[in-house]
Amino acid sequence: MKMKSQATMICCLMFFLSTECSHYRSKIHLKAGDKLQSPEGKPKTGRIQEKCHGPCISSSNCSQPCAKDFRGEIGFTCNQKKWQKSTETCTSLSVEKLFKDSTGASRLSVAAASIPLHILDFRAPENIENVAQGIRKNCPLDYACIIDVVKSSETTSGNIAFIVELLKNISTDLSDDVTREKMKSYSEVANHILDTAAISNWVFIPNKNASSDLLQSVNLFARHLHIHNKSENIVNELFIQTKGFHINHNTSEKSLSFSMSTNNTTEDILGMVQIPRQELRKLWPNASRAISIAFPTLGAILREAHLQNVSLPRPVNGLVLSVVLPEKLQEIVLTFEKINKSRNARAQCVGWHSKKRRWDEKACQMISDIKNEVKCRCNYTSTVMSFSILMSPKSMTDKVLDYITCVGLSVSILSLVLCLIIEATVWSRVVVTEISYMRHVCIVNIAVSLLTANVWFIIGSNFNTKAQDHNVCVAVIFFSHFFYLSLFFWMLFKALLIIYGILVIFRRMMKSRMMVIGFAIGYGCPLIIAVTTVAITEPKNGYMRLEACWLNWDNTKALLAFAIPALVIVAVNLIVVLVVAINTQRPSIGSSKSQDVAIIMRISKNVAILTPLLGLTWGFGIATLIEGTSLTFHIIFALLNAFQGFFILLFGTIMDHKIRDALRMRMSSLKGKSRAAENASLSPTNGSKLMNRQG
Repeated sequence: MKMKSQATMICCLMFFLSTECSHYRSKIHLKAGDKLQSPEGKPKTGRIQEKCHGPCISSSNCSQPCAKDFRGEIGFTCNQKKWQKSTETCTSLSVEKLFKDSTGASRLSVAAASIPLHILDFRAPENIENVAQGIRKNCPLDYACIIDVVKSSETTSGNIAFIVELLKNISTDLSDDVTREKMKSYSEVANHILDTAAISNWVFIPNKNASSDLLQSVNLFARHLHIHNKSENIVNELFIQTKGFHINHNTSEKSLSFSMSTNNTTEDILGMVQIPRQELRKLWPNASRAISIAFPTLGAILREAHLQNVSLPRPVNGLVLSVVLPEKLQEIVLTFEKINKSRNARAQCVGWHSKKRRWDEKACQMISDIKNEVKCRCNYTSTVMSFSILMSPKSMTDKVLDYITCVGLSVSILSLVLCLIIEATVWSRVVVTEISYMRHVCIVNIAVSLLTANVWFIIGSNFNTKAQDHNVCVAVIFFSHFFYLSLFFWMLFKALLIIYGILVIFRRMMKSRMMVIGFAIGYGCPLIIAVTTVAITEPKNGYMRLEACWLNWDNTKALLAFAIPALVIVAVNLIVVLVVAINTQRPSIGSSKSQDVAIIMRISKNVAILTPLLGLTWGFGIATLIEGTSLTFHIIFALLNAFQGFFILLFGTIMDHKIRDALRMRMSSLKGKSRAAENASLSPTNGSKLMNRQG
């Protein structure tokens, strides 16, 4: 009886250890529409077809068991009233499949590699104390005994996590004497979970550090690799390559070149590691070794631990290149070919900090970014051994665009300030009727809106989108969105003034009522749109763009909350201008209203000129969001957008002959007063008084 209870206890303990690394409870929130299917569209055997049953309450979780022959479970999270997969620990691998003794007894789980097996399995005639001892016993020279089992396994999330732990334990316990054969076997195992078909399953691994652990394990294992020839290709798998050579202080500048494909169909992406001559002079006369490892797909799965905002990933846009160098060497030069060759893909050289588990911008400096090739100078340390380039989608860094924007905004702001000064100077002379009064109210508010929006744009350009500036960036986007919309809605109100003047036959409306309607349209509508946009998108981290303080486009299409109202207003204003053109062909409405007719015509000309300009500006702005858009579109958009203030000054103020006449009269009156004052000071009476005072 005692023996039976002991056996039961041992079986339970072995089951717990064999599934320990598979049962995690943490959850990941994914995008809507994720399916439980393989890349080929067929259901994977390690997953289940049905999802959780029962009510789907927001943010609630549930789990389902894996299919037959798989241990673990699949976790689901309720998102937008639909159950979506969040985690998966389904695994078919175990140490039992990797190592079996003559009696077929089970061996230790890789998740507890250092626990002595004799504590768990008293039936084993020979004790294998850990995974390392199991490999030493079965395949000590090349690790070949585990390759077939691993490569025949399905790349479910649970199996990927199992293999990462296996490689981690090998790097820790079996890296004392790494030969070329061992490195090949090790890389074959890593290549299996770096395949493009496995990439999509990494996101469901509960352990978010799995990808970082894999990279660190490979680098640690490669540190102990022995090189026999002067230069050799050690590993040449599809998704991991290793090269190395001997170096000393007399070696001329050395380089290692890689050419790898990110998937099975695209052209190869190039990468190169160079050791400068001045660095090699630091070495001793005796030979040292330099090793480099290239990963074409690892960049897609590396997850940064420090990013609190999950909506701000930093995509890797080249090979991930790891280097193992002598301690005396501190600087290397790396060349990366861009995966995304769009002109909009801005490059940033970075190194992977193994302790902080994130990309470190301070580790590298960019030497050049010419066409599709980026050259970086990086500092090599024991904690920063891997390097790559990041990209910021749709962020133009062309110096021409920066110059145009800087000069254009300066001209725009000065023009708007001048516009407001002119309006203040001639105000009393030009606001004769209700319609003329509201016309100039519109001009003033259009200038104020654009001026304020430009100021917020400048403020936003000084902030980045990292987590610490997130709240400030949200505020900048909100006010920029609000005031840019106000610009268009005041243009809409100008068009409504035209319709009012034509269709209502100039019936008088109280100034106060017109002001209420104008401010309700000019500021009320933009406020509603801006508040609604931030309220809907910000809780999902979809309000701001990845690379700039502006409305998101890639995920939530929040930018449509600006583009749609703006372009609709442009279309409405153009229709109004067409209506005016048709009506002006008719006989005169009446001489008594000739003054109002002239005002309506000036408003129409103003709208007819500014509306196409504003429409073209933001039409080109929408065009720049399309992937691969020509640089010409970006330059045209920058020109039109930056000089909007100048256009408003020119076409809305200076070209109005009434304003010019009022300015002339104002200048004449000022000159007249100045001359009168001068004449008065020089008159004989004043002169005699002055002499008397002096006397």
